[in-house]
Amino acid sequence: MAYGDRRDGKLLRNIDGMHFICPIIYPNRCDNEAFISETIDLTNIDKYLKKKNVKGIEYKYNVFQIMVTAMLKVLYLRPKMNYFIQNSNLYERYEKSASFVVKKEFQDNGSEGLAFVYGKPEDNIDSIHDAIYKIVHHERSGGSDGSTDMMEVFNKMPRFLGKFIVHIIMFLDRKGMCPKFLVESDPYYSSVVLTNLGSIKMHSGYHHLTNWGTNSLFVAIGEIKKRPFIINNKSVMKNSLDIGLTIDERIADGYYYSKTVKLLKYLLENPEELDKPLAEEVDYDN
Repeated sequence: MAYGDRRDGKLLRNIDGMHFICPIIYPNRCDNEAFISETIDLTNIDKYLKKKNVKGIEYKYNVFQIMVTAMLKVLYLRPKMNYFIQNSNLYERYEKSASFVVKKEFQDNGSEGLAFVYGKPEDNIDSIHDAIYKIVHHERSGGSDGSTDMMEVFNKMPRFLGKFIVHIIMFLDRKGMCPKFLVESDPYYSSVVLTNLGSIKMHSGYHHLTNWGTNSLFVAIGEIKKRPFIINNKSVMKNSLDIGLTIDERIADGYYYSKTVKLLKYLLENPEELDKPLAEEVDYDN
């Protein structure tokens, strides 16, 4: 690891003046958010899921697994989406990862667990489906994660001491020196955080980023609903899904983001592409 690199990311040294100056004069991630919303036609996903969910399958494929896989593929094919800014420097993350919260019980006081999925170049929808199954089964069987456990440790300390330690950790966070056991399951250290609002019957929408951690991409997935689509000048009712993406606008320009959203939409409307390895190129720009 060269001087200036972090445990979780490589310092980008050969960058243009804009990407050198912007993190210095705009140091906070939360002050540099851009929000993009898209509506996805689920016709092809519905057909795809019928093929995948053969009789007797233990853990069914669903839209959320497709979304996680599509986002991991986007990270491989659009590498700037795996950049992050911390301590006024631009880094490229070493790993591609997606994180989400697992609700252990659908009750007001039901506990939650934090989940991480790492995408390897050879992974596809089947291996990601299996990884999500293991995580959900672990969490709902009473398992725990390190980040949640440590938060409870700080919470049980005398208030002044807990706050003091957390402020020290925040300083270490900015310097890339946070102990791994504290943040290895923290969603705000992942490439992309996803929240499945549709599972609790909510619409998608804006969700903020955080100055803590390294996450620069947040995806909110809404409830599946019927809506009219215009086809051959006729209105046709189809299943649809709204998604909202919050991004750190400092890491790329609008053109790069527009092509990224175009790729994501293509993958979701052509889900067979997710049967291929994550790192395999896709002809989506024609």
